[in-house]
Amino acid sequence: MRLSCTVNGEKREVENVWEGESLLYVLRERMGLYGSKNACEQGECGSCSVYLDGTLVCSCLVLAGQAEGCEILTVEGLAEDERLHPVQEAFVEAGAVQCGFCTPGFVVATHDLLQRNITPSEAEIREALAGNLCRCTGYEKILDAVRLAAERMAAS
Repeated sequence: MRLSCTVNGEKREVENVWEGESLLYVLRERMGLYGSKNACEQGECGSCSVYLDGTLVCSCLVLAGQAEGCEILTVEGLAEDERLHPVQEAFVEAGAVQCGFCTPGFVVATHDLLQRNITPSEAEIREALAGNLCRCTGYEKILDAVRLAAERMAAS
C-alpha cells in the first residue's frame, strides 16, 4: 500500500506500507522522524503523541492507512525556522528533560493544551498531561515547564 500524507508541512509518500503498520512505525522507520518514541505500543504512555488532522493521538494506536491524506504534526514540526517552539524552550530551561524518552509526548501534549487554553489551572495542566508517563522524574519540573510555557505564550 502507498501512504500519502503531509508531515510537518511537507507532502510525503511512502511505498510498500503493510496494512498493519502503525503510524508511529512509519514516522520513525520509514520517514526518519525519531522524535516520537516507541515505548508501550498500547497508548498508555503518551511518548508517541502526534497531531493527526489537528487532534492529539497516540501514533502507536493509529494504523498507517488511517493517515492517508491527513496532516500530521510531530514534535519536530513544532519548531519554526530552526527555532524551538516556546514549549520546547520551556522544557529545556525548566530542566524537564531527564532521559528524554517521554519528553516528546509531554511537549506535544503541552502544546495541545496551550493551543486550547493559554492560562490553564493546575488541575487543567494535570488533566492534559494525565495520558503521559515518565519513569525518571517526580513530574514537578515537567509541571514547571508547562507553567513557564503558558506564562511566556500568554505574554506574547
